[in-house]
Amino acid sequence: MSVIETRNLRKHYRRIEALKGVSLRVERGEIYGLLGQNGAGKSTLVKILLSIVRRTSGEATMLGEPVGTTRARQRVGYLPEDHQFPGYHSAESLLHFYGRLYGMSRHDRNRRIPEMLELVGLRGRASTKIRTYSKGMKQRLGLAQAMFHDPELIILDEPTDGVDPVGRREIRTIMQRLKEQGKTIFLNSHLLSEVELICDRVGILQRGEMIREGDIATLTRQKGLFIVGLAEGETLPTDELVRTGLSVSRSGIFWEVALSDGQTIDVVVDWIRSRGLRLRHLVEKRQSLEDLFVATVDAAEPGIDLPRSARQPRVMVGGAGQ
Repeated sequence: MSVIETRNLRKHYRRIEALKGVSLRVERGEIYGLLGQNGAGKSTLVKILLSIVRRTSGEATMLGEPVGTTRARQRVGYLPEDHQFPGYHSAESLLHFYGRLYGMSRHDRNRRIPEMLELVGLRGRASTKIRTYSKGMKQRLGLAQAMFHDPELIILDEPTDGVDPVGRREIRTIMQRLKEQGKTIFLNSHLLSEVELICDRVGILQRGEMIREGDIATLTRQKGLFIVGLAEGETLPTDELVRTGLSVSRSGIFWEVALSDGQTIDVVVDWIRSRGLRLRHLVEKRQSLEDLFVATVDAAEPGIDLPRSARQPRVMVGGAGQ
C-alpha cells in the first residue's frame, strides 16, 4: 500500500490551473523529494494532501485513507515553509502546546520533549524564549514539532532553510534515522544538493505537470559515459580505443570513455584486459541533480530561466491583424 498516491489530480484557482493531472506514488519507508520552480504547484499539492485546500478533480489518498479524513491527518507530521511560532513560548512550552493539540497525555509529553529536543540539538535551550532563536534554531524546533507525536508520514517544506552546513548535515542524519525506523518523508526543497544526498526518489513539477520522476541513481546517470582508471603507472592507449569507435579523453588520473550506440562497457573491459592492463576504477558517470533539474525544466519549456528580453520573439503568422 502506498503512503501517498494521487491520480490525475487537478486544482483550478479560477483561470489558473495550478495542477494539471498530477499522478504520483510515495512508498512506505522512502524519502521522496518534490522539486520545481516557484509556482510549479508543489505547495498546492501538499495543501491538498493536508486538506488545507480542496482539489478540483482527481483522486488522492494518504496512508490508505482518502485525504481529509481525521484518521489520516492524525498520523501525519507537517513542517510548513516560513512557519512562525509565538516568540513568548520556549521550546518546551511550545511542544507542550502542540502535544495537547495532538491529544497526548502530560506523561507522554514530559517523556517525549527531552527526547525531541536532544534529537534536534536544542536540549540546552529548552527554557529559552523562541524570540531569541536564530532562523536555524527555529527550523530545528519546527522539525521537533513535526515529529513530536511519532507520525508515520512526515511532510517537510524546506526543512533546511536558514540552517548552517553543520545543521543541515544533522537534519539529514535525523531524516535517515526516521527512514530506518520505517517512517516515510515527503520533502519539498530548493536545495538540490541536499535532496540528492538524502532522497530515494524525486519528482519534478513544471507548471502543474509532473515532467520527470524516478530514483536518484537512474535519473542522474549519464548513459554510455564511463570513468576508467588503471593501476598506478599504466596509461590507456587512447588512439587505439578511438579507432574502435569510442570517444576517449583524459580527466586527471582517469579517462572518460563514451560508448557508441549499441556498444557496452564490456568492449572496453575486454580490450583493457587483452593488452595486459590492470583495471582499478570503473563507474558510470553521473550528472548532478541540479544539472538534471535545469535540463529537464528547460526541455519542457525552453528559455524558462532566461529573462523575457532574451527569449526568442514570437512569430506572428498571417500579419498582426489576424
